[in-house]
Amino acid sequence: MKNIKFSVLLSVYFRENPDYLKKSLNSIIDQTVKPDEIVLVKDGELTKELDEVIDEFISKYTALFKVITFNENRGLGIALYEGVKACSYDIIARMDTDDIAKKDRFEKQINIFKERLDIDLVGSWIDEFELETNNVISQRRVPKTNKEIIKFAKQRCPFNHPTVMYRKESVLNSGNYQEFLWNEDYYLWVRMLVNGCEMYNIQESLLYFRTGKDMFKRRGGLRYALQDIMLQKEFLKLGFVNIFEFLYNILIRTSIRLIPNNLRGLFYKKFLREGGEKVEY
Repeated sequence: MKNIKFSVLLSVYFRENPDYLKKSLNSIIDQTVKPDEIVLVKDGELTKELDEVIDEFISKYTALFKVITFNENRGLGIALYEGVKACSYDIIARMDTDDIAKKDRFEKQINIFKERLDIDLVGSWIDEFELETNNVISQRRVPKTNKEIIKFAKQRCPFNHPTVMYRKESVLNSGNYQEFLWNEDYYLWVRMLVNGCEMYNIQESLLYFRTGKDMFKRRGGLRYALQDIMLQKEFLKLGFVNIFEFLYNILIRTSIRLIPNNLRGLFYKKFLREGGEKVEY
């Protein structure tokens, strides 16, 4: 089968770290199967240091980059909405500007698209690390088959967003990314599932996900809880969850968002992650 051409989609805004951005872009360039296009959305005015990193890569790989520039910050949902439309190829790999893709990530995902013509989206596990990739503190594992993904998605997000590779046509047919604070990805995955898309997660980590000791603690508060309630209402309207699942999710998710920060951090690490010492390579 001939090689499948694909784009990589990233969005960057002024608070990003230029050193992290450089490492992220290098991990894309150094893949065993290299992308045919990198679409970078500049979500508002950036710092001088970020612009210098971007300009450096563009000067080296001019034909590879397509840059979309917003005059002001419009948020991740809009940035990815426009970014998807700008991608030249039907297969799109998502990547965040502070994470590091493992060298064979794209190769393994492209192989799934070659083997299974019915697949619309492929994700993987992630290794969550602090400071350096040799300091993995936890691993987020997600289900494998479409049936398992649907079941999992009724309660939790079934994909690690910066690992996904999907068909542009399938994303557009499902409404593309939309504005939904902290849930742009989860909302899209559920709409794709409702639309009959076939999904798959490779059962190994293909990406190093940058984190910190306080990441889990920060995922709380009334604003987070209200966003969870709004998302569950959308799932109920879509018919993805029934009224009992809706009420159960609201009870559990709101409780987690509103408990003290230290307790929430412990909950995430004990029940929602594999400990660093259990990570398999």
